[in-house]
Amino acid sequence: MKNIVIAAGYATRLGELTRNFPKPLLKIGESTILGRMLDDIDRIPDIDEHIIITNHKFASIFEKWKTGINYQKPVTIVDDGTETNDTRLGAVCDLLFAMDRLQIDDDLLVVAADNLLFFSFQEFVDFARAKRTSCIMCHEQPSIEKLQRTGVVELDENHRVLGMEEKPQVPKSHWAVPPFYIYRKEDLGLVRHSVENGCGKDAPGNLAHYMVEHTTMHAWPMSAGRFDIGSLDTYYEACELARTGRL
Repeated sequence: MKNIVIAAGYATRLGELTRNFPKPLLKIGESTILGRMLDDIDRIPDIDEHIIITNHKFASIFEKWKTGINYQKPVTIVDDGTETNDTRLGAVCDLLFAMDRLQIDDDLLVVAADNLLFFSFQEFVDFARAKRTSCIMCHEQPSIEKLQRTGVVELDENHRVLGMEEKPQVPKSHWAVPPFYIYRKEDLGLVRHSVENGCGKDAPGNLAHYMVEHTTMHAWPMSAGRFDIGSLDTYYEACELARTGRL
């Protein structure tokens, strides 16, 4: 299984902090946002490589970071060639770019690079192995307002995904979908042809929505929370949590 980290965005909402520096490599305590995630994923026996897809503006920074890390599994940096937020490929196209560039034909763990997690991805991998399908994550979100800004899924009693909507005005459930996915090797043909068949390009949830409509998917209810770093406020809050030992 390959771990593909989507890290080609420009994080414009963090202003000067990320104007010339990638958000995933911002410091959180003694580590970085990305480092905390890879510390966990690197311990998963199924994973045999970390692939980080970034943009041309930040690729050299990731390459420099790579010289100072020490993971059991090899780390590969992929440069998507873009240099501005206006010319970005979008998360789905970045995934397809990496798959094509590296000729990937393995199960994939696909993760966004701007979250701190309070659980291990090992649980997600175990769930997907038991279900033997491509999988997404989900968590209960009581706020209708927040559900209207994310993907929302309907599930049956076995956690099979019955349907998914992006940013629904009237959510059909309280199951929200965070940006973490497992796509099985058997479904990579669908992934590769998703955009040409109408899948949205920008958000990783666009691909999950497309896949739900074309193959069997299950959703793993997260066993604990996550911390989404999407703004300066949430970044500084994460730094304070780490400083006080709560993260």
